[in-house]
Order: sequence, then C-alpha cells, then structure tokens
Amino acid sequence: MKTYSATPKDIKKEWVMIDAEGIVLGRLASYVAKVLRGKTKPTFTPNMDCGDNVVIVNANKIKLTGRKRGKKVYYYHTGYAGGIKERSAEFILSGEHPERVVLKAIERMLPKDSPLARSQMKNLYVYNGGEHPHSAQSPKTVDFASFNEKNAR
Repeated sequence: MKTYSATPKDIKKEWVMIDAEGIVLGRLASYVAKVLRGKTKPTFTPNMDCGDNVVIVNANKIKLTGRKRGKKVYYYHTGYAGGIKERSAEFILSGEHPERVVLKAIERMLPKDSPLARSQMKNLYVYNGGEHPHSAQSPKTVDFASFNEKNAR
C-alpha cells in the first residue's frame, strides 16, 4: 500500500469561523494551529499548505488562565544594542491591537520561521469585534467552547 501525498490540485480549502469570546487562549491557539496545518483532514501532507482558512472574531475578549494576564511577558528587540523591551499580556490586551496576543500564540505553535509557516499564517484572519469582511466566503461556524468544558471560562 502506497502512502498518500497530496498535490496542489488535490487541496480543497474551506473557511472556518471561531468566536473567541470567553475562550482560553492556549486551547484556542492549539486548535487553530492544527486547522491551519491541515491536521484535522485525512489528506494531511506535512510539506503542503493543506489547511483551512480561519477567521477569529472577538479576539479582544479572550481569556488567560491563572495570573498569566499580568505575569505573561512578550519580548521584542528594537534593533539597537541593549534594545530588548518587554510588555505584559495585560498591556497588549488593553492597548490598540489586542489581537496580537492571539496571533503570537498561534504563530508560535506552527513550524518555526519557514516559507510553509508563513503561507499558513496568511490563511489566518483575526478581528477584535464581532464583524468580519469574509461573509462572502460563507465560513462554517465552529462552536469551540462546546468541544470541552475547559475551553471556556
């Protein structure tokens, strides 16, 4: 029996929408990374972008468990010597772009900085409010909170 390997003509991308209101960040990021990779499909091929397009709404209403909201630290570098800076999750979530916490969590669960990971991240759309401009694609709504009682707080 031969191992199945998908080719670009075999890949059929779908659209999935998830409402992140009250959802635990790590559990959502883990699930979305699997969908972006295509691991939820029987035709998964590790070297192809065979995942679905994912739309996440209400990203600013995400939940962090424990004391992570104040203690979790995101580092970045300015490019100058000694230019490492840090920001807490609380600072980012209360700032102008709270969707970046969700983006970083998902990005860090994909294969590390590679052309495949970059193409898979282009299939992710994260919005703060409850509205999104992808209604023409008629995304299938996934009730992620009902998968497990620990997914929502």
